[in-house]
Amino acid sequence: MTDCVFRLLLLLMIAIGAGAQSVALATDVAPLPVEEIAPGVFVHRGVVALMNANNEGAIANLGFIIGEQAIAVIDSGGSVREGARLRAAIKARSDKPIRYLINTHAHPDHIFGNAAFAADGATIVGHANLPRALATRGASYLANFRRLMGDALIAEVKLMPPTLLVESETTLDLGQRRLTLHAWPTAHSDNDLTVRDDATGTLFTGDLLFRSHIPVMDGSLRGWLKVLDSLQALRPARLVPGHGPVADGASGFAEQIRYLQTLGDDVRAMIKRGAPIAKAGDAAAAERPRWQLFEDYNTRNATAAYSEIEWE
Repeated sequence: MTDCVFRLLLLLMIAIGAGAQSVALATDVAPLPVEEIAPGVFVHRGVVALMNANNEGAIANLGFIIGEQAIAVIDSGGSVREGARLRAAIKARSDKPIRYLINTHAHPDHIFGNAAFAADGATIVGHANLPRALATRGASYLANFRRLMGDALIAEVKLMPPTLLVESETTLDLGQRRLTLHAWPTAHSDNDLTVRDDATGTLFTGDLLFRSHIPVMDGSLRGWLKVLDSLQALRPARLVPGHGPVADGASGFAEQIRYLQTLGDDVRAMIKRGAPIAKAGDAAAAERPRWQLFEDYNTRNATAAYSEIEWE
């Protein structure tokens, strides 16, 4: 064997070894813990916390639904690492193709993991307003969360707008399993999308519903209450909120409705007696013991509600 041939073979062996190592690294991911809450419907429950480097952004509830032919993913998580762990959990349960990646809205804890599914070629599905939200807010989201979570986690994030837009309602077929997607008017945000598994009556609400975690408003208080009425009328068998525990039936909306109504009532009373917006954070004080992260978000909610209600 000539020296030239030997060197070529050696380089080839090194390249093969490096390739194998990169594949191992790409697949050596601990799957997220998930629970099968109904046949073929799986949920990972995020922690109730603010996004940070320690939790890698894993604060939102994520899910996937397995049909006869394909799989749909509902939200991808707060980092590409979390998305990769969700993908590992899916692959541990099925080798069917991931056909759809559904983003329930634009907030980072639900979409920053999208790039983990790029190689699957999944169609990204979202509210018709989602591309605009990403275009106007995406850069600030990346900058803010780079500061909060660090360069290593955020450098991997790719903002990936949906290619299948839902204007009002549409259905997706996973093979003997139909999902009904509904785009809602401004409520939690202006790009909220729900996913209903028609086979089991399971409704993924995205952040239209919070449980344990205080609701966070980025849209309209009055609009949110109207949408919650519509969601209750769907009579779901079970609810997967954007944050907090899964609930059985439409009764799972009650606590959030009480909080939002209390917030609105208190703010209206403040405006009526002439209290300035700087005092808005005092609204809904009676709700403090009932919600985690109350101190982090209630003042923000109340200030937004004041700005909306003062023009009623």
